[in-house]
Amino acid sequence: MSQSYKTVYRGGTGEITEKKSRFIATVEPVASEEEAAAFIGRIKKQYWDARHNCSAFVIGRSGGLTRCSDDGEPSGTAGKPMLEVLLGHQLTDCVVVVTRYFGGTLLGTGGLVRAYTQAVQEGLKNSVLIEKRCGYRTELVIDYNDVGRLQYLLSQENIQTLTTEYTQKAAFVVMVPEDQKENFLKKAAEVTAGRCAVQVLEQSFYALIDGKVLLFDV
Repeated sequence: MSQSYKTVYRGGTGEITEKKSRFIATVEPVASEEEAAAFIGRIKKQYWDARHNCSAFVIGRSGGLTRCSDDGEPSGTAGKPMLEVLLGHQLTDCVVVVTRYFGGTLLGTGGLVRAYTQAVQEGLKNSVLIEKRCGYRTELVIDYNDVGRLQYLLSQENIQTLTTEYTQKAAFVVMVPEDQKENFLKKAAEVTAGRCAVQVLEQSFYALIDGKVLLFDV
């Protein structure tokens, strides 16, 4: 399983104007080719009066499925550069449509490539991009004397705390990245002299947004 991948959490729009032509980029997270096609269809319906609705999408955690369309623009001047922006950001499970309202002046091949590229970049600027990492939601139950040591370890290892509960003992539920699991649990045992009771609850993907941890299905 891939340990991490980048995607769009919340889509957005961005617009540029080039020689009176408007280029409106609309970005959206999608989970399948069918969802991407449906989104492209909705945007085409929304902007039915536009000259072009060019599109590009990447699907799959490894980004294995890619498609792009010039929608009537000269071959290679719209869909491909749009797709290259998504791939350049290492994004997957997302789609972008750039709507063009023709302004009356031809831009030429280079001008079109630049315009469609810049439009997608503007759309991404106004979207929320995240990195989903694979990890384990893990409960650590410790004596109160070990709380400071464990909190210091969590800070040093950059492990996110999901919940804490203080009863007869202190219970921390944390998100341990897959690639840190073995090393972190070893260190947790060391700093508590073996007094840390560990229970791995479930595996999931997670991401940080505004300092908060969001969990996603594996």
